Amino acid sequence: MIGIYFLHQVIDMVLQILMYAIVIRAILSWIPNLPYNAFVRILHDITEPLLKPFRGIRFGGSAFAVDLSPILAYFVLLIIRFTILPFFFSFF
Repeated sequence: MIGIYFLHQVIDMVLQILMYAIVIRAILSWIPNLPYNAFVRILHDITEPLLKPFRGIRFGGSAFAVDLSPILAYFVLLIIRFTILPFFFSFF
């Protein structure tokens, strides 16, 4: 039983870290000339697999398109963290 609780806590912490990483990446995307920073590159490598499935969803026309992928990925992680994960671990 302790192993299941530990696994639940680890998965919950990983999801929380990924959510923070997405928010930090979205904020840092407003600052120009940061893609060459090592921290930003690591953050990009961590979050890009999460954002890539949502890249095609854009709001606005072709000239003023807004990328909604960080918001959508954040909400998917939120749903996993607060609905699917507790539901799955409630059986143990």
